[in-house]
Amino acid sequence: MPRPTTPLLSQAGIRASALEIIDRDGLDGLSMRKLAAALGVSAPALYFHYPTKEQLLDDVANEIIEKVDVSAFTHGWREGLLTWARSYRAALAEHPNIVPFLARGPGQRDASLRRADAIHGGLVAAGWPPREATMIGASTKYLVVGAAMGSFSRGFVDDVQVYLDRYPSLGDAHRLREHADAVDRDSFEFALLMFVDGLAARLGGR
Repeated sequence: MPRPTTPLLSQAGIRASALEIIDRDGLDGLSMRKLAAALGVSAPALYFHYPTKEQLLDDVANEIIEKVDVSAFTHGWREGLLTWARSYRAALAEHPNIVPFLARGPGQRDASLRRADAIHGGLVAAGWPPREATMIGASTKYLVVGAAMGSFSRGFVDDVQVYLDRYPSLGDAHRLREHADAVDRDSFEFALLMFVDGLAARLGGR
């Protein structure tokens, strides 16, 4: 039997290629035409699987969010929140270029909504009022997405001359880029633990 002249398409293959383009060229760098060229097919062939770019991005986002762990809420709200935030940051760190799309909210994405349901349910079951549980979920998302959007440490140049004389309190700022990964990781952990400890004190003080 002769081999097909058009590559066989699958939704999984389309998503993988789309994410590769996003990782390389950014969210704005993805187009259905560019994706079709990368897959060796015509653009109309993609529309059979994904009628719109938005639907494709939703499925790509679903795959990323599936890596986020919300199972620890069975061990208490504190452990659940810490595990969720850390795994959420790790998932976004693998594909930072798609973070602006994810930051818009869950929409109708099943993976995101299932996690939102587990988080809110876990917090309410632990004694948090529903409104405060909503705000805790939102605040944690702000912390994670903010950390994923960019690096604090890499925003500083490594030239000490920039800081000497004019900015005496920033005498070591030129070293931040060299240690960016550690500083950013530890800063996230510091903020997360301060946030959770503050929540624990609030809940315990009632």
